[in-house]
Amino acid sequence: MRRLAPQDLRIEAEEARLLILRMLRGGRSGHVGGALSCVDILTTLYFDEMDIDPLEPTRPDRDRFILSAGHKALAQYAVLARRGYFPEPWVDTYSDLGSRLAGHPDMHKLPGVEANTGALGHGLSIACGIALGLRLQERRSRVFVVLGDGELPEGSNWEGAAMAAHHQLGNVVAFVDVNDLQISGRTADVMNMEPIADKFAAFGWKVRTIDGNDVEQIQGVLAEVDRDSSSPTAVVAQTTKAKGVSSLEDTAASHYWKPAAAEMAEAEAEIRARLQQLSLQTVAR
Repeated sequence: MRRLAPQDLRIEAEEARLLILRMLRGGRSGHVGGALSCVDILTTLYFDEMDIDPLEPTRPDRDRFILSAGHKALAQYAVLARRGYFPEPWVDTYSDLGSRLAGHPDMHKLPGVEANTGALGHGLSIACGIALGLRLQERRSRVFVVLGDGELPEGSNWEGAAMAAHHQLGNVVAFVDVNDLQISGRTADVMNMEPIADKFAAFGWKVRTIDGNDVEQIQGVLAEVDRDSSSPTAVVAQTTKAKGVSSLEDTAASHYWKPAAAEMAEAEAEIRARLQQLSLQTVAR
């Protein structure tokens, strides 16, 4: 497990954002909005919290991560590459025929992917099953899962929530990436699942609400999680869809994006400028 300063995590998150855009070069398209909204969470988990070893990705006592909203795979690919699970040039093969980096994560092709996800609403139940198995093996490993607010209407989420509380799976930590948008509009208009925090609490979960694009808040809430607790933890993470690319932020159009060359150049320039500023602040510390 590594511990990084918030500034170093911000830099890592911006580097991951650049990789997310890099995967769309050459006329490709992808689920950018959700990837950019959840990438601060994934960066903090992989670089600061989880007990993992990229050189030994199947170590039995590792922590596990499940990306329930599998269409946000661009974020997971970028963070796995930055963390050293595979060579960065692999990202340039994203969505190519036969690539290890498909539109949704494939555990059979890419180191660090614990489960195939894509069909929404299944990740929490997968995470709970793994967590129960780990406890039966008397391992102290934890299971982290990232859900999207747009997948919460799937009833299987709440079967998983009930199961986790019933079996007292304190080794499960679920982040709900609440960016308020899905492919067809505002989640509140498509199927309103608020109040999300109250729903998880009603199932017997410990619940925290944070700004999911603030790495210090993510670190803070993770520091409060008691790994010996008998209750699972849900973190309601308020985020901005397409966070970091101002022309796309908080738009349903960012859900699946195929950028023109000029749009790509503008987005990359914005992130590089932020990276430069962060680096200057780091040098000045």
